[in-house]
Amino acid sequence: MFAELARVAAAQFGPPPSLPGAELRAAAREAMGVLDLTARDVRVERTWTDGDLRGEELSWTVGFGPRTRAYLLRPRDADGPLPGVVALHCHSGMKWAGKEKIADGPEGPSPEVRRLREAVYGGRSFAGALARRGFAVLAHDVLAWGSRRFPLDVPDGPGSEPDRYDAAAREHEHVVAKHCAALGTSFAGVVAGEDLAAAAYLRSRPDVGPVGCAGLSGGGLRAGLLGAFDPEIRAVVVAAMMSSYRDLIGTHVHRHTWMLYPPGLPRLGDWPDLVASRAPAPLMVQYALSDALFPEAGMRRAHAVIEERYRDAPEAYTAVFADVPHSFDVPRQERAFDWLAARLT
Repeated sequence: MFAELARVAAAQFGPPPSLPGAELRAAAREAMGVLDLTARDVRVERTWTDGDLRGEELSWTVGFGPRTRAYLLRPRDADGPLPGVVALHCHSGMKWAGKEKIADGPEGPSPEVRRLREAVYGGRSFAGALARRGFAVLAHDVLAWGSRRFPLDVPDGPGSEPDRYDAAAREHEHVVAKHCAALGTSFAGVVAGEDLAAAAYLRSRPDVGPVGCAGLSGGGLRAGLLGAFDPEIRAVVVAAMMSSYRDLIGTHVHRHTWMLYPPGLPRLGDWPDLVASRAPAPLMVQYALSDALFPEAGMRRAHAVIEERYRDAPEAYTAVFADVPHSFDVPRQERAFDWLAARLT
């Protein structure tokens, strides 16, 4: 049925227009209802050291909901401004934790976070590893995750409280998406607004220089949106979050967050079109060819779309293909860190 519906829709609407980058970014931002948010009343809640790292726990308000909590990590003895990276946590079906999935506070990771890291991050905090390479790394929560999660009724039962919360939150995401749509925005538009506010804050710090961003999966989705909507983001890494829409129809749509389907975007262009609309600004996309969440045909088609967008600046687009499952493992993290260092320092 979905294949037949796709044919009818394609016959009525035709292929999306091939909008120039700036025009596509503006139209997509309007269609998604990206909120204009600012990190206000920023506070340093506490500081700590962890070996060769120094950490700050920050909080701010974007005007609604609980205060956003964030970790800022940097080398302990660094002098002068450092290149900055907004490290964007994944979705992963885990909303009890946000920034903690990729960055350690003074308490260290919970058992649930350790389990996730072993599965998709090579067992380590990628934000901490990146900070040790000489970066100022900001990892923050966004709507529905961590400090900004919803107060859901979690029934008693087997498993830990975080695991039971995450099971309830999976059934709540459509409620969040519907409320956003009813208010003229979208789940992606709200999260992108919060990420834009975080990036603007990081750039405002006198101890931070040029800023890029990176993320896996849902974090890669957020990185793609941040890179499209913030012209001051110097370099973007999208890990294991790339496919054409058409190759998801009927087989893979249900595997993904509502954030991947912002209203109106498919009438303007494909997902890789939007991510590549930042051309000729630097972009790295890491494709996991054994990723159960995306078909290889969709990844290959997306790569071709991005290459076309970067045809006048092919050196600015780096594609990394690896026969690995859905992950941002240590070798590919190191590849991304080297790439970011070359473009931000």
